[in-house]
Amino acid sequence: MKTQDFSFKLPPELIAQEPSAERGASRLLLLDRNNGSVAHSMVAALPELIAPGTVMVFNDSKVRRARLFATNATGGAVELLLLRREGDRRWAAMTTRMAKQKPGKRLLLPEGLEAEVLEARPDERLFLFSKEIDDEYLERNGHLPLPPYIRRGDRLEDAERYQTVYARQDGSAAAPTAGLHFTPAILEALRARGVELRFITLHVGLGTFMPVRVESVEDHLMHQEDYSIPEDTALAVNRAKAEGRPVLAVGTTSVRSMESAWTDEGLKAGPGSTRIFIYPGYAFKSIDALFTNFHTPESTLLMLVSAFAGKERILAAYEEAVRQRYRFFSYGDAMLIR
Repeated sequence: MKTQDFSFKLPPELIAQEPSAERGASRLLLLDRNNGSVAHSMVAALPELIAPGTVMVFNDSKVRRARLFATNATGGAVELLLLRREGDRRWAAMTTRMAKQKPGKRLLLPEGLEAEVLEARPDERLFLFSKEIDDEYLERNGHLPLPPYIRRGDRLEDAERYQTVYARQDGSAAAPTAGLHFTPAILEALRARGVELRFITLHVGLGTFMPVRVESVEDHLMHQEDYSIPEDTALAVNRAKAEGRPVLAVGTTSVRSMESAWTDEGLKAGPGSTRIFIYPGYAFKSIDALFTNFHTPESTLLMLVSAFAGKERILAAYEEAVRQRYRFFSYGDAMLIR
C-alpha cells in the first residue's frame, strides 16, 4: 500500500487559520460508511443525530504550553517542543535545526534556564535542563504548540480555543482536535438525550502527528504514546457492546487508545502505552462510529479513518468537502462517520 494513495488536493485557503467564530458553530459532514452517502449538517445539531444509549468516548488530555524559544551559543534561534518528561530535569523534545542539536550542545532559554542535549534520537532529542521545568515556568514562558500549517503565532484566544472544554489531564504536545467542537451546552444536550459520555486519556505526541516519510505505508513506524482507560469507561463500553448499543469515539486518539486496550474480554481499564498504527485492512473491535476532523494528506490519521470507512469513500467525502468549501484540519470543520 503506497503512502501517495492517501493524497488529495486541497486549496490552501481551505486550511483553517482561525477557529470558528463560536465554539460548536462548525459544519458537520455526515458519512455513511456502508454505502458512502454524504449529507451536511452542523456540529450544534449533533445531539439530534446520536441515538439514545450510545456511549461517546472523549480524550480528556490537556495541551501543555510546550513550545519554548531558545538561543544557541552563537545567538541563533532554536524552538523546542517538549514531548514528555523522562525523569528529573530530563525531557524528550523536538527542535528546529534538529541535525545540529548533537549531544553536548547547549541552549539558553528564558529566565536563565539552560538545556544540554544528552542523546540524539530519531525525530527527537533528550535534554537535561539546569533546573526543573514546572507548570508555572511553562505558563510564564511557554507557547501553545499550534500545528505548522497554522501560519501564525499563538494568541491569547488560542489558550481557550486550542483546548477542549473537558480537558483535565495535562500532558499533550498537540490538541485532540475533534474535541475542540464541543461546548458545555452540546455535552449537556447529549446527556439529556440519553447518551453516555465517558473519557479516556491519551497524551498526544509524535505517534499522532509525525508525517509518514516512507513510500510504503507498512514501513512506517509509530512512536510510543501513553494512555489510560478509567474503570467506568471500560465498564460502559463493554456493557454497550454486550447490549448491542453503539460506541462512538470522539477523535482518532480515543480510537487508538481503545483499540490498544482491547482484549478478548473487551476493553481493559488501566494505564498503557501504544504504538498502534491503523490503516486499511485493520479490523476494528471497540467502535461503531467516529466523530473526527478532516486530516492532512498522507497522514496516519487519514489512514485510520480510511481503515474505518474505506479509502475510496473517505477520499470521495473529502472531495465533496472541498467542493462545499469546508474548512480543514485542527481549527476546521468535522465529520461524523457511522
